[in-house]
Amino acid sequence: MISNETIDTISLHFLPMLPYPENALEPVISMKTIRFHHGRHHRGYIDNLNRLAERTAFAGVPLMEIIAETASKPDHAAIFNSASQAWNHAFYWRSLKPRGGGKPAGALMNRIEASFGSFDAFRKELVAAATAQFGSGWVWLAEDVEGLKVVKTANADSPLILGMTPLLTIDVWEHAYYLDVQDRRADYVNAVLDNLINWDFAAENLV
Repeated sequence: MISNETIDTISLHFLPMLPYPENALEPVISMKTIRFHHGRHHRGYIDNLNRLAERTAFAGVPLMEIIAETASKPDHAAIFNSASQAWNHAFYWRSLKPRGGGKPAGALMNRIEASFGSFDAFRKELVAAATAQFGSGWVWLAEDVEGLKVVKTANADSPLILGMTPLLTIDVWEHAYYLDVQDRRADYVNAVLDNLINWDFAAENLV
């Protein structure tokens, strides 16, 4: 299982290396998009977090702790946004892999079928949530005591602040896909599910 602590370790105060080459997700996600998204957007959240946390009680604190301490607190909104977006992006890169996609197997497939009725029903709900998310945000497969759920969150939010365990995510901020498919978000989401989603990573995150 890939623990939240692992994500903290690779993300805290440093831009994590991609788990694949910059061109490995082509043609679905271009190298140009990866360079902007990882090298500028993700790096920007890390740099901003370092700046905001310096000489505060949050300096050197793991991302998970910062997120827990700052969520839903207006006076800490800026540091929450940077910390949560740093964590979300590290999780997103792990949710993708070259030659991924298709359907999961084993325990994960069984849990999906138990929670949604069928894989096709799950996929339909995930795509609908991703395309219906107004403005910037994320779509997630997450787990709680009731089973697996599709969750959409706005801006920097994630299932973590809802007390749920994220299994995988797709970034639906425009910068994740606009250079490649412009405003065709549904095309991007479907292509990710068909070709890139990392079911092995999701299975490792099952509680």
